[in-house]
Amino acid sequence: MIVAHTPDADDAFMFYGMLTGKIATEIRVKHVVDDIEALNRRAFGGEIDVTALSVYAYAFLHSRYRILSAGASVGYGYGPVVVAKEQIDIEEEGRRVAIPGKYTTASLVLRLAFPDIETVEMRFDEVIPALKRGEVDAGVVIHEAQLTYTMHGLQKIIDLGEWWHKKTHLPLPLGINCIKRTIPIDQQIRFLEAMRESVRYALDHVDEALEYAMRYSRGADKALVKKFVLMYVNRDTYEMSCDVVKALDLLFDHTERAGIIARPPLDILFPSVLK
Repeated sequence: MIVAHTPDADDAFMFYGMLTGKIATEIRVKHVVDDIEALNRRAFGGEIDVTALSVYAYAFLHSRYRILSAGASVGYGYGPVVVAKEQIDIEEEGRRVAIPGKYTTASLVLRLAFPDIETVEMRFDEVIPALKRGEVDAGVVIHEAQLTYTMHGLQKIIDLGEWWHKKTHLPLPLGINCIKRTIPIDQQIRFLEAMRESVRYALDHVDEALEYAMRYSRGADKALVKKFVLMYVNRDTYEMSCDVVKALDLLFDHTERAGIIARPPLDILFPSVLK
């Protein structure tokens, strides 16, 4: 089974048990790592069996993939951050805001919050360098840059996760793990079991899993990486709560009402299927 995740510490952390043989599973995994927008786009071709996807990308891919109830990255009052060199009005005419990919949830929430701004697509790790070179006026940072942007002399304009929470009183689901519909249901179930156990193992052995995840730290120190990882690998990563399902539904409702894309069906594989 081809399984893909992002080059990010929280994804590596949650997959640690599965990819290193720390949990017992019959699943044979071919491991693929790529940035989230690349994985979003690769999913359109259906080349990966299980993949990390942006929630926004799922809206285009629901006929090909279903959501796993384990492996989600959810922000509780925090999320992608819009940053700039100084405090600016990003809605001012002529402002250009970098986004980490067209199909990222970060770009979707930015569009919901600021429908009329001009955006520029680039890889997630190019946003801060582009800002520092003056190529854009502001940028949306994801992954550990949500915590490290001040080290680059940048200022927060708005935290999109905070904006969403104030608006809805719900968490912001950002990334999900999805499995191809063509995979037999018994194999889907076995993978969900393994994913749940991998997340549980990491949360029960934080320091051990963190050592593995540090290979994707991009130079950040261990304390900061641990903080970031535990922000996004939590109880809803093990199993989505009702609030996360409500948030997914509401996010797609806002997306449809904004005329961005029609609401997709929420087909989530939950552990009740395992019984």
